[in-house]
Amino acid sequence: MLKQLLLLLFVVIYNQVLFAQVMFTNQADSRGLNDVELGATYLGNGVSFVDFNNDGWDDLTFASGDTKDLLFFENNNGVFIESSWNLPSIQHQTKSVSWVDIDNDGDKDLYILSNTSNGNQLFLNQGNGEFIDITLVSGLPTGNLESYSSSWGDINNDGFLDVFICNRGDGVFAPNRLYLNNGDSTFQDISNSAGILNTSDLTFCAAFFDYNNDGWQDIYVINDKYYISNVLYKNNGDETFTDVSIASGANIVVDAMSSTIGDFNNDGWFDVYITNTPEGNVLLKNNGDETFTDIALASGTLFESIGWGSVFLDADNDRDLDLYVSGELDGSFGGFLSAAYYQNNGNETFTIPNNIGFMDDTSMSFSNAIGDIDNDGYPEIVVSNSNNQTPFLWKNETSQNNNWLKVKLQGVISNRDGIGSRIEISTNGNKQYRYTLCGEGYISQNSNTEFFGIGTNTTIDYVKVTWLSGQVDYLENVSANTTLTIVEGSNPLSIDTTEFKPNFELFPNPTADIITLKSNIKINQITLFNNLGIEVLNKYPNSLKYNLNIFDLASGIYMLRIYSDDYQITRKIIKK
Repeated sequence: MLKQLLLLLFVVIYNQVLFAQVMFTNQADSRGLNDVELGATYLGNGVSFVDFNNDGWDDLTFASGDTKDLLFFENNNGVFIESSWNLPSIQHQTKSVSWVDIDNDGDKDLYILSNTSNGNQLFLNQGNGEFIDITLVSGLPTGNLESYSSSWGDINNDGFLDVFICNRGDGVFAPNRLYLNNGDSTFQDISNSAGILNTSDLTFCAAFFDYNNDGWQDIYVINDKYYISNVLYKNNGDETFTDVSIASGANIVVDAMSSTIGDFNNDGWFDVYITNTPEGNVLLKNNGDETFTDIALASGTLFESIGWGSVFLDADNDRDLDLYVSGELDGSFGGFLSAAYYQNNGNETFTIPNNIGFMDDTSMSFSNAIGDIDNDGYPEIVVSNSNNQTPFLWKNETSQNNNWLKVKLQGVISNRDGIGSRIEISTNGNKQYRYTLCGEGYISQNSNTEFFGIGTNTTIDYVKVTWLSGQVDYLENVSANTTLTIVEGSNPLSIDTTEFKPNFELFPNPTADIITLKSNIKINQITLFNNLGIEVLNKYPNSLKYNLNIFDLASGIYMLRIYSDDYQITRKIIKK
């Protein structure tokens, strides 16, 4: 009995020491967000923690209520300074904002969603600090769809980001819509042909992610009411989707508010956390066989309050993802949490630790996002509060005993921001995985930089990036406490030092006439599609090298699909 008591005491003390490493304080006032008023908006205002001016510091953007402008805060060495950012005054109620490079020119364009009659707006960044409103010519919807959020992904791997618009139409018929990016800053509605449900499902948000690791982005849609199930759309690879909600077990029926993607158990399969009303939140563990299991109860992450925004983050950089959840209640209702920080125990369970800060985290809060205020490698959390209350800016003041790695991607063949890429790292044989997203949680957008905690390790064995194009970049012996920018194709995986991988080369690209294809495996078939998805060429080389003549084709962007015995890969080519 004495041994058992001593062991229990040791475990308690050990856990207290471990949890004491985490500490968050609200530094909104000292960091430039004092007296910020977002408006008394129904179900909160959206927030983005994205570096919108490409200076290497994560900035903040807030959606706002009626008669209040959107709020832009540029990060100046850890202090936020309000800026108009050369956009026209927008004083109607908005729900969410997304910074996204729709034309792959290296600067961030801005998509603003509203659930009012003013509709949604798309502003194209001219690269000189000026923006142009291209909503009317873009092909995106202009009427009132009661839109809440947008999620961006590349459904056909053509290198341009497509958009899924989430509509929660109480007063209008407003099904969710999927728009294909044509590559010229215009979009086309392919919802019907793609197999997206044509029903009003009261949707708050959705996430593009690859749930079965097949290289194609799937879409998970969460719906608000207990009589409307969530939907998982499996990407068929031909611009169509199959509803696999029932077969996968993802057809959860709750008052779903937010979908958060992360690999909390580091098994290489991405999981989904879904917030809900007091019946309890949902943690869908990805089983790796195209099915999910809800382990919220067993993992200790039920929350059992009114949950809204949530985010995975490794707050103490100990190599596993923790979880933060915002709530609508303010803490005055006995037994109902206002918010919660869940510490990952490393065994598929979580614990709410004590004495880790978050003092006065008792506002009505809806959306949240993560970024790095001061580029110290320890992620922070911004929370958008309701009723004109100043946002929370939870500064991560955890003792920096652990090391970290930050990864930022720059696509070349894939979309410029590398959205939809899979990042794998290893430290002493322990692997971690991240998936790059653009819009996932409730009306929020996280930093474009991915964060990895690596514990006390000083070197990362390798960093491996698998892009949507099929390109794999592989870097070895990477130093800790580094922000690593990886350009697609800059560090191709060597087949001499790892398992065999197919290698396809295309050159020159762009070209006016002949493009040469070379591979280390036989190319059986090549098919060329224009930007409307229409097949324009089909050849059968049956060789390792082939010269494809595209002289007679019109100038523009084409997708080349290459087939071999065991592989299929898609590449973007440009005809001059």
